[in-house]
Amino acid sequence: MLSPRQELLLRKVVEAYTETGLPVGSKTLAADPDIVAGPSTIRHELSSLEEQGLLAHPHTSAGRVPTDAGHRWYVDQLRSGSGTGLVPAGEKLGLQLIRREVDEAMRVTSETLSQVTNLLAIVSAPPIDTATVRHVEVLLLQPQVLMVVVITSTGGVTKRVFTFDKPVDPGLAAWAGQFLDERLAGVGLGARMLYSRLNDNSLTVRERGFLESLAPVFTELAETSEDTLYVDGAARLIGEHRVQDLTQINELMSMLERRATLLSLLRAALQEPDVLIRIGSENQAPALQTLAVVGAGYGLPTRKLGTVSVIGPVRMDYPRAIRSVREAAHELSRFIEDVYGS
Repeated sequence: MLSPRQELLLRKVVEAYTETGLPVGSKTLAADPDIVAGPSTIRHELSSLEEQGLLAHPHTSAGRVPTDAGHRWYVDQLRSGSGTGLVPAGEKLGLQLIRREVDEAMRVTSETLSQVTNLLAIVSAPPIDTATVRHVEVLLLQPQVLMVVVITSTGGVTKRVFTFDKPVDPGLAAWAGQFLDERLAGVGLGARMLYSRLNDNSLTVRERGFLESLAPVFTELAETSEDTLYVDGAARLIGEHRVQDLTQINELMSMLERRATLLSLLRAALQEPDVLIRIGSENQAPALQTLAVVGAGYGLPTRKLGTVSVIGPVRMDYPRAIRSVREAAHELSRFIEDVYGS
């Protein structure tokens, strides 16, 4: 348990270090009008906080810096609301997602979130297998070339062009378009579900064979159900001396390319009732152990479908990061409810 004075000093150290990136000394703290204590008393309290593992003392400086545990204490106080003045109003994201396609909404969210927080922003889109088929068209482009267009409930559009050895019967193409649209409208994008709806014993051999030739468009649609990530702000993260170690930069860039580890971390945010915060060594991935992650899930009232998150230095502006991630998740949830409800 920390005394009220220790709590105040620890908060001041975290906030000063977040702003400057420099160790914070007792003289600096003694000059703060909120702190009623002399330099010797402050040094004693700082030593006590260091013994508790909340502050560290760099060898080259008389000042202290917060450890991962110190940042964790600060964040826990921030989230509990027990700290005074820890959650300033700040600027809003100002997301405008009305009447956008899902992929554009995800892209705009990641760009805006990165710009406002000055951090790496990552948005995972809803998996495509949560969507349904809204409309199917079969268009005869040339006598031997036709295109199948599939529009999903999330506004996604998939196109596939097929070339045949012989001219396609226009009547057959028109029939296929009507049949597919009627049979698949409202059906989920899982491969089994799609194929089961196309299995009709009343079809002629010719009709069944023609539909089978068009089946790859639905196979590819089902296979693209892996999560899609929208990433913005990588240059911000590795610039401005925020990530200085070359090995760490390489590991982080590799993780962004592989994405599997990152997706596993982001999925953890889906289980959180509010905001997921992982600080430094709390992250299992080596590339993130000197960074902090703030994330939240978004989606439907009954099910979260994706995540919004930011990644940055441990000394990030947590009030702004938490506030911005919450707002982005809220706005995306509103957007997704409109899309899936339409």
